[in-house]
Amino acid sequence: MKRPVTRRDFLAMSAKGVGAAVVSYGLMGCSSDDDDKGIYAEFLHGLASGDPSHDAVIIWTRVTPEVDGDIKVAWEVATDANFAQLVVSGDTITNSDRDYTVKVDAMGLESGTQYFYRFKTGNKTSPVAMTKTLPQGALDKVKFAVMSCANFPAGYFNVYEMASRMDDLDAVIHLGDYIYEYARGEYASERAAELQREVLPVGELFSLSDYRTRYAQYRSDLSLQKLHGKAAFITVWDDHEVANDSWREGAENHNDAEGDFDARKEAALQAYFEWLPIRPWREGNHEEIYRSFAFGDLVDLHMLDTRLIGRDKPLDYAEYMDAATGGLDSDRFMADVTDTNRTMLGQAQQAWVQTALLTSTATWQVLGQQVLMGQMMLPAAIATQQLSIPEFGQLAALAQIAARQAAGDPSLTEDELKYLAFFGDKLTPEAMALLQLPAIPYNLDAWDGYAYEREVLLATAKSQAKNLVVIAGDTHNAWANELKDAAGDAVGVEFATSSVSSPGLEYYLGIEEKDIPATEAAIVDLVENLAYANLMNRGLMTLTFSHQEVRSDWRYVDTIYTRGFTEAVERNFSMVTKAASHKLEVAS
Repeated sequence: MKRPVTRRDFLAMSAKGVGAAVVSYGLMGCSSDDDDKGIYAEFLHGLASGDPSHDAVIIWTRVTPEVDGDIKVAWEVATDANFAQLVVSGDTITNSDRDYTVKVDAMGLESGTQYFYRFKTGNKTSPVAMTKTLPQGALDKVKFAVMSCANFPAGYFNVYEMASRMDDLDAVIHLGDYIYEYARGEYASERAAELQREVLPVGELFSLSDYRTRYAQYRSDLSLQKLHGKAAFITVWDDHEVANDSWREGAENHNDAEGDFDARKEAALQAYFEWLPIRPWREGNHEEIYRSFAFGDLVDLHMLDTRLIGRDKPLDYAEYMDAATGGLDSDRFMADVTDTNRTMLGQAQQAWVQTALLTSTATWQVLGQQVLMGQMMLPAAIATQQLSIPEFGQLAALAQIAARQAAGDPSLTEDELKYLAFFGDKLTPEAMALLQLPAIPYNLDAWDGYAYEREVLLATAKSQAKNLVVIAGDTHNAWANELKDAAGDAVGVEFATSSVSSPGLEYYLGIEEKDIPATEAAIVDLVENLAYANLMNRGLMTLTFSHQEVRSDWRYVDTIYTRGFTEAVERNFSMVTKAASHKLEVAS
């Protein structure tokens, strides 16, 4: 006797492309009128779409009920904003088990096509939103907006607002820190009360209810709602969706007194899957999010999880410093940082991305991930914050003049000798020792702390002469790197976006605005293979691909402290790399 088709069977068939519309995690099937309990709700958190494929896209909303209970929600997808040309529709039930979120995998769509979608419950109809499926075949252009790091109390989401005004995006790529876990009054909250952006709940996030409440607050932001309603998102988490500097088994911002880390992580990731329009591998799987998206013959985008699924605990410079002398045990440090057993991706994910790189045939291979891959080696005195960049620069200049004087250099100018006479007392034995320390990675939370696995990825791309582009967020500042392997061979390029609202190095290092240009120039000069840095502005980047080149345009807002803003065009910057060159050039 043939057994009946179960919900599990239906979901499995849907994942293989069988059926018209169903959802995996939290994405529910059709219901009947008998399911309508007469409980109605409002749409207060906007609409969203994400994880587009060639024939499907996730559509999302949340309903806010008058009272608790099951809520029937209808959904529609059409090719016109008036819904005269309806393509697919259905209805489903949501309830408190999924925080009243609704996720539908709208299937049976055409590739490279713009669609409109909406939801209905009771006598309420949601706003209309737009989305787009992935294109197939030969393409001339693909354009993304790339952003990360949106801290609600730090300021208004003007960067999201700016992106929502772009009409030519194929997708929005969000590289993590979609929310932050901190309590009210903590990180970057100095003006939160003034801006009426104090966080909810008041305390730090630990439970499922905590994370759900924080997502609800973020998604009440109208600028974020506007962008979600304009384009499909392709997202990945970073650390703050759980806790600062998270890794596989813990986080910097978690201690034993705060409970079990695995339970906290499980709650955080469940809320993430409820509130983000992301397609899970299978129903209930909240942990695996690495996946690929094919934009015709032009771009294959491989989204990585460099944070939670496989990452070993980050190294800490404090463990290599001599408390008495302040010296760095560089031999032991370098042995650990280059350990062939250290992993950021984990074995399964590393094998997956290597296979993807080796078998993909698109012109451009793009790794969408969280942290900087380019080598960011700074003098150890700067990386360990024993000297500021200006202090290091002055001492290095003085030491050079002193060395030339000791060698009897006749080209020394009178001004140089006066400068040495006036400031020479700064060249103490302690200062000279700091100058002589080696260059070391400034950020061990990035790929510099996982050097061997980075070499594996670069070698994989290099073996097939791939056009490799890595995109990154996390640092709250904008960067452009030429990616070279340990042998010094150029393998690809990296473009890193600034933040939506979180402060960057200008905040951490206390750099005054007048000193920003000189500091940026100094860092670019100090760091080999670094081609661009912006240390001050909040913004995003757009990436525009053709078969000949990829262009990165960094765009910034002039303020996040008022809702009215203008684009800070004087700080905007553009770079290109040609196919097969791996070299960065300033774009005209």
